[in-house]
Amino acid sequence: MDFFNNSSRSSSLTLGEKICAALFPLAALIEVLIYAVTNCFDCQPRIQKISYRLTDLARLSLESPFSINELEALYELYKKLSTSIIDDGLIHKEELQLALFQTPYGENLFLDRVFDLFDEKKNGVIEFDEFIHALSVFHPYAPFEQKIDFAFRLYDLRQTGFIEREEVRQMVIAILLESDVILPETLLDDIIDKTFSEVDADKDGRISKEEWKSFVVKHPSILRNMTLPYLKDVSTAFPSFIFSTELED
Repeated sequence: MDFFNNSSRSSSLTLGEKICAALFPLAALIEVLIYAVTNCFDCQPRIQKISYRLTDLARLSLESPFSINELEALYELYKKLSTSIIDDGLIHKEELQLALFQTPYGENLFLDRVFDLFDEKKNGVIEFDEFIHALSVFHPYAPFEQKIDFAFRLYDLRQTGFIEREEVRQMVIAILLESDVILPETLLDDIIDKTFSEVDADKDGRISKEEWKSFVVKHPSILRNMTLPYLKDVSTAFPSFIFSTELED
């Protein structure tokens, strides 16, 4: 889809809208991930049993905005993802890619970065604790500071503590390719130039975390798409999560 060939349309976009256009797929893919897996429950009995330690759920509830009941529902979602290819109770990158893009194959810079952010322990898999921590960022009650930090780390591909021009270019191109959007090189350069002219306060050619935070605080709508309202009540949003719970002491 060539959304940007119309120069009058592109010139009417504010900087915030352009940045949001780049950040939006992240929240959108999280939403797709949840709905794609919950749809699978339609083919199963509606009464499910889970086995998880009550102490673990209680701890996760303290570490996240989710209630214990909501964590039980998210555990069912996690189990479905973590057994889609390799039945070991852990989410591998191929399983995340299958859920998001309907194929476990192919290179995808955006997926690589998202997986890396989810994989807190850097052991090549996403454990349930990590899954909850990542989803917590998109909760309506998550601190805005947490959303700012997550968005910054998404673009800090080399993990240097700065966002550089080439990193922004690589990420935006990867996102647009997945969205089948054709963006002319000149417009891409214009967006990056405009972004850096407004965010890079000390004009050193890179965006520090402090510069990013300062800019987002002034323009909070930039991160509005990093909030998924229905995460406030997962069990109500997804009525297929009806199950009996088998908790261990």
